[in-house]
Amino acid sequence: MNIVTSFLAPIGARTLAFLAVLGRVVLFAGSTLSHMIRPPFYGKEFGQALLSIGWFSLPVVGLTAFFTGGALALQIYSGGARFNAEAVVPSIVAIGMARELGPVLGGLMVAGRVAAAIAAELGTMKVTEQIDALTTLSTNPMKYLTVPRVLAATLTVPLLVAVGDAIGIFGGFLVGTSRLGFDGQVYLLNTVNFLEVWDIGSGMVKGAAFGFIVALMGCYHGMNSGRGAQGVGRATTNAVVSASILILASNYLLTEVFFSS
Repeated sequence: MNIVTSFLAPIGARTLAFLAVLGRVVLFAGSTLSHMIRPPFYGKEFGQALLSIGWFSLPVVGLTAFFTGGALALQIYSGGARFNAEAVVPSIVAIGMARELGPVLGGLMVAGRVAAAIAAELGTMKVTEQIDALTTLSTNPMKYLTVPRVLAATLTVPLLVAVGDAIGIFGGFLVGTSRLGFDGQVYLLNTVNFLEVWDIGSGMVKGAAFGFIVALMGCYHGMNSGRGAQGVGRATTNAVVSASILILASNYLLTEVFFSS
């Protein structure tokens, strides 16, 4: 009996700790959503968040999408050649980028850049007691720090995904026409004929969900950072890891909802 207890006790303790963290994250998300629809609204903070999350993330998202589209074209051509199906390259590149690779890779790149930056910034503010100072000045830290960043990420990441889709498809087009011998007009025609509006729309919906997750994890871990440089570093790492895992998990769930039928 003691052996069984000693074996199960650590598992139970870890499970309870995980559920406690999950509950705190859910409450934090609910509080963030409730504060979004209640004044006051800090427009300056929101504008700065739009710039830092959206515009400054465009280079890394664009480069990632471009090289992914080119590599995808090469891989599909190599696999399709085994079945004499090389002609599917344009349509598969377009659908793959719009439905999956564009949103997921874009979300992960934004997570690596934005979630870490938000967690480090808010963690440093907590360590230096700037968040306590906001409370002393009758400013709600959730409204002033969390809401603008979460709202900005939710609105800008879908736009980044759409731009990334276009750049990725263009990367596949360049590789297809310059390396694989496709006619440019035929390649574009196949892309347009097989790509549907919902393929692009589903990717943008995923982008909105991923943006919410990225900013939420950055804010949550930053606001709950431990003391000192070590605590801020741990919060930054946890923000990126948790955001990446939640992006991949939510991507599966959303794909199941959108395309299972």
